[in-house]
Amino acid sequence: MIRLQTKLTLFNLISKLVFSALFIGFLPLITERIITMQTDRELIGKREEVISLISKAGIEPFITPETDTGFGSYNILKEEFISLERIDLAEDWNFIEVTQRIIDDETIDYRVLNYSLKIDGQTYLLEIGKSLTSIMNAERNIRSVILILLAVFILVTLLADLLFTARVLRPLRIITKRIESTSTPYLSASEPLSTTTEDFIELDRTLREMMQKIEELFRKEKEITVNISHELMTPVSVLRGRLENMLMKKGLDPETENGIDESLKTLHRLKVLINSLLMISRIERKQYLKEDSIKISELLGEVRDELLPIAADAGVSVSMQCAGDFIFRNANRSLLFSMFYNVVNNAVKNTPAGGMIDINAAVNDGKPEVSVSDTGKGMTPLQLEDLFSRFKKEISQDENSSGIGLAITKSIADFHNIDIQVLSEPGKGTKFLFFLP
Repeated sequence: MIRLQTKLTLFNLISKLVFSALFIGFLPLITERIITMQTDRELIGKREEVISLISKAGIEPFITPETDTGFGSYNILKEEFISLERIDLAEDWNFIEVTQRIIDDETIDYRVLNYSLKIDGQTYLLEIGKSLTSIMNAERNIRSVILILLAVFILVTLLADLLFTARVLRPLRIITKRIESTSTPYLSASEPLSTTTEDFIELDRTLREMMQKIEELFRKEKEITVNISHELMTPVSVLRGRLENMLMKKGLDPETENGIDESLKTLHRLKVLINSLLMISRIERKQYLKEDSIKISELLGEVRDELLPIAADAGVSVSMQCAGDFIFRNANRSLLFSMFYNVVNNAVKNTPAGGMIDINAAVNDGKPEVSVSDTGKGMTPLQLEDLFSRFKKEISQDENSSGIGLAITKSIADFHNIDIQVLSEPGKGTKFLFFLP
């Protein structure tokens, strides 16, 4: 996948390269035409200068009446020449051609201006020439300068495109970061986007409206969950009391006692589930305080110590390593205890006898990390997708379990801005990674 800024920059770069390729293809023709036109203008300008000199000084300084010898002059490198001689012509000449001239026994190609003029009834031919070698050298120099300027232009515009697209797309990055940084639909609480681009203003407004609708739906869902949970607590408590009273009566047959006992266990699981739902609701409503400063090593040690008897009964060994201690501030100790407890307890339940659970805490690149890995049965990719979802799995038959322990774990992690990553493979175990802020 390519980012929008990169796509825009690549498009601008490719379009410039295509244009440059076409321009370079036509460059020899263009420079040749330009140099030819410039050379012709120079020849005409020199012709006018010579004519001006003749009009002021006369023809005698160049050709004396007593001799037919013409006037000729060329520079030391033979790049230019001027000649003036008497000639008999039936018509006037005024044209430019490419021809050869022999100068000092050397044949040189010139671009020559031929111009006839009459002075005192006598016709004279003025020739002004410039060597093709000097013209071609000038053409190559101009071509080189143009290519260098073209390369500089492409580099400068590429940098300008990167800076411009980065600036133009900055509001989009702000919107993306706002969405990524929130675990709840409270985007509307942030400041409205400040930009001069109407499209991004419209996008920000649409997202805010959508998030407000989602927030309202979440609020209603939470209210329903809380109301239902509270309403269920009373009948559950009443039923439990009645069943316990029935169980205390004498003369009950064993089958009735077993039925009442199973019903009490079911009511207990239901009560645990209701309390878990209420706990998730309170966490999402941010009703818990975060005023504790917690030593992670001590907290993990408490979790391990509490679960060691259960792990020992299951034949599972639990080890813990903490590479350097660190303190997690602005946290809720009981919630974090529940978060790690749920994960380690879940690992104990899913690890067969003889297996191992390893708890690690370390600081990587200045960021605290906690990992809980086991050698249990592992999970499939499909199971990983629904790992933290509520009621996507069968409720545990453990009377002390609500069946939504990992959903609680995710809510607590989001409440503390902790990122969770889960790595698992069927038959090879599972690893939970907690990235603390």
